[in-house]
Amino acid sequence: MLTLTKKFTSAFSVSGAEKPLADIIAKELAPVADAIETDAIGNLYVLKKGKDSSRKLMIAAHMDEIGFVVTSIDGDGYVHVSNIGGIHAVASSYQKVRFQNGVTGVIVLENGTKAADISVKKMVIDIGAKDKKAAEKRVKIGDVCAVVPMLQKLGGTRYAAKAFDDRIGCVVAAYAALHCDTPAYDTWFVFTVQEEVGCRGSRPATFRIAPDYGIALDVTSAGECGGSAVTKLGDGAAIKIKDSSVLCSAMIIDRLTELAKEGGIPYQYEVLLAGGTDTSSMQVVGAGCAVGCISIPTRYIHSPVETIDMKDLDACAKLLTAFIEKGAE
Repeated sequence: MLTLTKKFTSAFSVSGAEKPLADIIAKELAPVADAIETDAIGNLYVLKKGKDSSRKLMIAAHMDEIGFVVTSIDGDGYVHVSNIGGIHAVASSYQKVRFQNGVTGVIVLENGTKAADISVKKMVIDIGAKDKKAAEKRVKIGDVCAVVPMLQKLGGTRYAAKAFDDRIGCVVAAYAALHCDTPAYDTWFVFTVQEEVGCRGSRPATFRIAPDYGIALDVTSAGECGGSAVTKLGDGAAIKIKDSSVLCSAMIIDRLTELAKEGGIPYQYEVLLAGGTDTSSMQVVGAGCAVGCISIPTRYIHSPVETIDMKDLDACAKLLTAFIEKGAE
């Protein structure tokens, strides 16, 4: 699973520019797929046929990450940007960034910015250009960038990286697709786009598939220094009960709990007071479906040093695989 994590976290995949990661995932899953498709918005669909084709299961993990888009270039060659998704301005300041076209730079704060005024509006990117003309030869308005990829092993089984949200959800989905036996139902592994800007990709994907059951995979807040813990790093897969966008289906919560107990899989419950995931779209699009979410406990979400425990990743993969193989009932 670490190999997939390295591959997925290395790809550029800002919201609206997810194709580089989609191509990597498609290549990885091609040997086990009964079909691989994409749609107009960029979602990637991987089908594994099941024992019962009268019912459908949709697994959703979003490929996109937060980033920046160029809004203007000033006379001194500084690149001004706006956010794509929820940027933590303090965490993102003074980081190395890379544009989709390969140009690199550093993102800094405008001179004289006071701590109370730190925001994306005060951030600019220095790409080493001496003036506007030189900068315009390398980037243009509308180009997007993100913090340069990093995967750092910490103590034990813990790792830090940018964009674990939601590359690790994609890892769990891909790992389950590669290692599960014949699914209980026709199962669509959907790697969605534009979740960070409003769960946009999962809506047409759900409409297209019309699943009977849906499981989303995403990160959730783990205990941070001086902060409260929604879940705890290292305590296993987090079975979502609610967040600000969804109340998960009781039958899915109960089934995931049952499968975790049967398989001796470490688990915990997640009650998230803010934030949302693709779970909400799957629940209400079209005729709706029974939904749940397996969340990966993560520290420092939307920062360049998001931190996970690989033991939790393993638990999430085992729980998802059990659900795929044994079904919702």
